Amino acid sequence: MFMEHLSNGIALGSIYALTAIGYTMVYGIIRLINFAHGDLYMVGAFLTLTAITILNLPIAAAMLFGMAGAALFGIAIAKFAYSPVFKAPRISLFLSAIGVAIFLENFAMLVWGPETQSFPEVMTNKIYNFAGFRMSTIQIIIIVVTIILVSVLSYIVKYTKMGKAMRCVSQDMDTARLMGINTNRVVYFTFALGSVLGATAGALVGMYYKAVFPMMGFVPGLKAFISAVIGGIGSIPGAMIGGMLMGVSESLGAAYVSSGYRDAIAFVILIIVLLFKPTGILGKTMKEKV
Repeated sequence: MFMEHLSNGIALGSIYALTAIGYTMVYGIIRLINFAHGDLYMVGAFLTLTAITILNLPIAAAMLFGMAGAALFGIAIAKFAYSPVFKAPRISLFLSAIGVAIFLENFAMLVWGPETQSFPEVMTNKIYNFAGFRMSTIQIIIIVVTIILVSVLSYIVKYTKMGKAMRCVSQDMDTARLMGINTNRVVYFTFALGSVLGATAGALVGMYYKAVFPMMGFVPGLKAFISAVIGGIGSIPGAMIGGMLMGVSESLGAAYVSSGYRDAIAFVILIIVLLFKPTGILGKTMKEKV
């Protein structure tokens, strides 16, 4: 039973990690906690569902459709909601993020309805045993997709021209602009990339639980944000570690403590980590010039 709960936690942690990376990427570039990110997770799930049920696309093509749609939503949010107040006080950016989150939730209710919708059975969900691990087909897909996307993201950030620009902008946006980097393009690309990861997580959750609804991104988005803080906000490897720690702890805590404390476990872990490492597991203390 322990190995089964552990495998469930790894799959859940992969979802949190994908979503947390979107948070940490945006924060690393413009120092903004994008509270609308959890709702982009929801939009990605609904777009994938629409592609399957209305456009009759296979699951792989439907997920690509959801990822592309969420990327467009992310770019639009960055351009029309955040860019106009980018140089305003940070509270303005924070309020804009809250407003975008509320808008996306109501947009989903208007377009898809407020009711929970069933996600169709897109594959045979077999159970496999690996050295004591009992994992279903969808759990394996979640883990494999997470590994692939994180590997692609790491390659983009480390070895591509846009990735180098992202690293420059994250260190000092004004200096990067003076060096000829199109910072607006970097910001839009970052939002698009983070939205793709969030949409993928939402689609995988829809497949896993076979249900999607307009408020489905609120609690996972909050837990993904906590994962990013635990791992060290701004650190992609930290977001992965934080997501896995959250998923495994939540699964084991629900099994051996009480399922009623499932959501509280996230905050307990956050408090414990911040007591001993205020910057997060892989976070670094940043000196601010005055």
